[in-house]
Amino acid sequence: MTFRFGVILPGGTAPEQLELAVLAEQAGWDGVYVWESGYGVDAWSLLAAMAARTSRVRLGTMLTPLPWRRPWKVASQVATLDQLSGGRATLAIGVGAVTDDLPVTGEPTDLRLRASMMDEGIDLIRTLWSGGRSFHGEHYDYEVRSDDMATVARPVQERIPIWVVAIWPRLKSMRRVLRCDGVIPGHEPSTSAVPEMRAWLDAQGAPPDLDILSEGETPTDDPVEAAALVKPWADAGCTWWMETRWEMPHHTADRLAEIRARIAAGPPRP
Repeated sequence: MTFRFGVILPGGTAPEQLELAVLAEQAGWDGVYVWESGYGVDAWSLLAAMAARTSRVRLGTMLTPLPWRRPWKVASQVATLDQLSGGRATLAIGVGAVTDDLPVTGEPTDLRLRASMMDEGIDLIRTLWSGGRSFHGEHYDYEVRSDDMATVARPVQERIPIWVVAIWPRLKSMRRVLRCDGVIPGHEPSTSAVPEMRAWLDAQGAPPDLDILSEGETPTDDPVEAAALVKPWADAGCTWWMETRWEMPHHTADRLAEIRARIAAGPPRP
């Protein structure tokens, strides 16, 4: 299975992040992913601009809090990105973080409710992408009254990958992965736990090409050390390395210069 390298942009203005996406493609990265916040630079507008300026890298959010979004709107945004990028969109989703640094918006915070809404949202999005016209569930009701709306927004990809946050070995959480195409470990597992997680997913009938993400920081000026940090995750069975710079503040000139230098140095290929 191919091991790929993505970069998660920590922030910056829309033009700054667009420039970083172009640089990432030039430097050999395989994917560029942006943060979707309550208020700030709009992720999907930004990704659409990236689609127009790049030709190879996969594009998506990291990540979209699906219970706090209208699923049909998210489905429209991702399908639009898929069309504009020629089939390079990925949707990464979670239940939404409840932390002090995020805005208070009045959205539901009960974990079980958010989990149920996310499961139903996945099914609704898949229905729309496959050309379905109606969906009726516990949380969402949707009915398309025009065939045009169901056809003009069809994605380029036969199946747009959905990556979902799940926590190993919480089986209720992990079963959600079986509805999707990849797992974003909610609590970063050890490299020894990744084969256990993969074996469980295989036993449950997960597709053999299901993605398992790993993430972290690698040095800019030492490619040997950078590759050494990533290799155990590739050997364990992960399929993506996500280069991150999560520490606050995200938007300072120094922080952007740091991530720009790391992107320019290229992916930490083992």
